[in-house]
Amino acid sequence: MSSGNADLHRRDYRPAWLDDLAEDATMEASVLNGIVEGAEAVRAILGYARTLYDYQEFNYVGEYGEHGFVEDYTSRVHGEPIGSIVVVRYNDAGRAQHVVINHRPLRSVLLWSRLMADHFANTPYAKYFISPELTRDLLGPDTSS
Repeated sequence: MSSGNADLHRRDYRPAWLDDLAEDATMEASVLNGIVEGAEAVRAILGYARTLYDYQEFNYVGEYGEHGFVEDYTSRVHGEPIGSIVVVRYNDAGRAQHVVINHRPLRSVLLWSRLMADHFANTPYAKYFISPELTRDLLGPDTSS
């Protein structure tokens, strides 16, 4: 998925829109069950999710239409390749209102959701992620290392 050029691997990227979420922001993603609602929840989930990347190699980061922003990047998570497209739509006040994230391939999506489920177990955010039991059935028992 990536170019293989380690010079392009960023570990310092923090999107500006993450610090300017509307209070009623929403997030949808291929790794989620349901729609996350509220700036606090979006920040909490993305705050941890960002730590899972080994790096990010960007194909494009920038404006998308009049009220949007897009990120297109590849990475690795626990050794598995993952590609991501993030689309952010801003409200009339210029704050990030809707975040939609598409990850690929499916194996990496399932692994990601499993890692998130493990981290957020016994919290209000656990409901958004695949159950550890189902992921173990699909991916095998060694996906948490």
